[in-house]
Amino acid sequence: MSERAGRLKGKVAVITGGTSGIGAATAELFVAEGAKVALTGRSKAKGAALAERLGANAVYLECDVTREGDIQAAIEHAVERFGRLDVLFNNAGGPTAGEMDAITPEQIDYGVKLLLASVMLGVKHAIEPLKAAGGGAIINNSSIAALRHSQGNILYSTLKAAVTHYTRLAGVQLGPFGIRVNAISPGAIATPIFWGGSERANTLSDAENERKMEKLKRNLARAAPIPQSGLAEDIAEAALYLASDAGRFVTCCDLVVDGGRTHLFRE
Repeated sequence: MSERAGRLKGKVAVITGGTSGIGAATAELFVAEGAKVALTGRSKAKGAALAERLGANAVYLECDVTREGDIQAAIEHAVERFGRLDVLFNNAGGPTAGEMDAITPEQIDYGVKLLLASVMLGVKHAIEPLKAAGGGAIINNSSIAALRHSQGNILYSTLKAAVTHYTRLAGVQLGPFGIRVNAISPGAIATPIFWGGSERANTLSDAENERKMEKLKRNLARAAPIPQSGLAEDIAEAALYLASDAGRFVTCCDLVVDGGRTHLFRE
């Protein structure tokens, strides 16, 4: 339990993509800080195990964010289970395929559903329960790929830029209802997305995933002015600030957590 436990006491949060990486780290921190958390994802085994470990203040809900019905059902289930909604962390995502000279309509459609539509539909279905709670916080996971060239492929980067811009627009429209909307743009964070995402990681042994993670950390430590790798816990701490009352006057913001990488990068 954190020494400052209680920054989210009484709050209820939904975290998409909550079964591994940034989502799992955020779920752990939120519960430690007093929140009740509904964590969603497609990995039933990992989600159920994490929720069980976190205890009565956590529940796992199976959810594919490329399907609006799953998003709506997850939010409704969280409200039914815990009585309200105070925080939505649109965290789910993953790598996209598609080079500029060979991109297909199918790749575009999938990328839009996974990275942009999932955020917009999450917000859509969270608005009324957040209003009913008297306001709250929406956090959208973007990326430094939205800010700089060569931080992701062109489809991923374009869609993350759209997420950041949408965040600002939504923050303006929802501010009068006491709903704050912010984005987090992680830099190079050591998560399984670098070797195919959580689905790929689920096919590997714990030892193999750990080997890949340690190698990744060493490589990423050389890629930013702060000579260390970013961790999922760093993004969880940023999400905690934006979700808590400490961030009560912050909205329409893109919080970049990258160890200075965007300022060091040269094409």
